[in-house]
Amino acid sequence: MTQYLKNSIVPEEFKHYFDDWHFSPVIEKNGTYYLSGVTAARKDKPISSDPEEQFHDAFYKLGVYLRTAGLDYENILEITTYHVDIKKHIECFSKVKDHYIRAPFPAWTAIGVVEFIPDNALVEMRVVAAK
Repeated sequence: MTQYLKNSIVPEEFKHYFDDWHFSPVIEKNGTYYLSGVTAARKDKPISSDPEEQFHDAFYKLGVYLRTAGLDYENILEITTYHVDIKKHIECFSKVKDHYIRAPFPAWTAIGVVEFIPDNALVEMRVVAAK
């Protein structure tokens, strides 16, 4: 873990976001953790054209953010997901989500959008978590 600001948590694997895009992947304030949006974009692997694989890759990245902050999926209080073609992919996304996030379930809002910065990205997830 790299900590650049008092409450900023930056996983080494994704340090380029802090350096190139000037945002913190995770911010902690008073025991609550706010995670920036997570897509399947990674430097070591192109975004898969297979939705299920892409959703697993996004949850992998989310897990890196959480673990760097000393958290895991069960610490998620709220998740907001943004989807390209939400009606087409929501069933597949929900199946993958349930592989990582188990009861008691966090609050969840799913929103349809037109596009994301990374080409071919189908989902972006924002999370609030606590220990």
